Amino acid sequence: MSDQLTIAAEPRERAGKGASRALRREGRVPAVIYGDKKEAIAIHVEERALNKLLGTGHFMNSLVQVDVDGKKTRTLPKDVAFDPVSDRPLHVDFFRLAKGAKVQVNIPVVFINEEESPGLKRGGVMNVVRHELDLMCDADHIPDQIEIDVTGLEIGDSIHISSITLPDGAVSSITDRDFTIAGVTAPSALKSSDDEAEESEEGTEEAEGEEAEGEEGDSED
Repeated sequence: MSDQLTIAAEPRERAGKGASRALRREGRVPAVIYGDKKEAIAIHVEERALNKLLGTGHFMNSLVQVDVDGKKTRTLPKDVAFDPVSDRPLHVDFFRLAKGAKVQVNIPVVFINEEESPGLKRGGVMNVVRHELDLMCDADHIPDQIEIDVTGLEIGDSIHISSITLPDGAVSSITDRDFTIAGVTAPSALKSSDDEAEESEEGTEEAEGEEAEGEEGDSED
């Protein structure tokens, strides 16, 4: 399960672009807490503290306790706006979580036991279609990652969502199709070798056919 993170915040007394620019000059980042059918709260957080959480690599998939003047609110980050030039965070949206809530998150996939895949041993390549899975999870049980065992996979085999055992409380957000997550494909060198072999076999068959036709013609004469 993803670790629960904490960040201190202060109420925003003024709204608007001018006030937001002033906060950023002071090393603060404007933010908002909303959701759970309650009034939205305008806040600001320290940019350095926010960058530290962003650096964990799983900020968007973690529960974040936002501490506003000693009052903690359990949230899930929903959006972070960045400056297109400097890449500094400009604004953060925190979604307030109700007790027992389910949340939609993108969880990274990790492939294990690659040494047990005959296809990969032969030089096959793992072609990853989805690096993350879009899941609905219990807010209190958000997994860090989904491990996918590739033991026994041959070249040409594919992994679909229906073959994955998800953690308790988690289901795929995509329910209208059995989508592909990854597959083992032949490397280009192996493909070329197979193509040449097929062309050679076809050439041999054509030559044998022409030779047979020539023999039939001779016998008629």
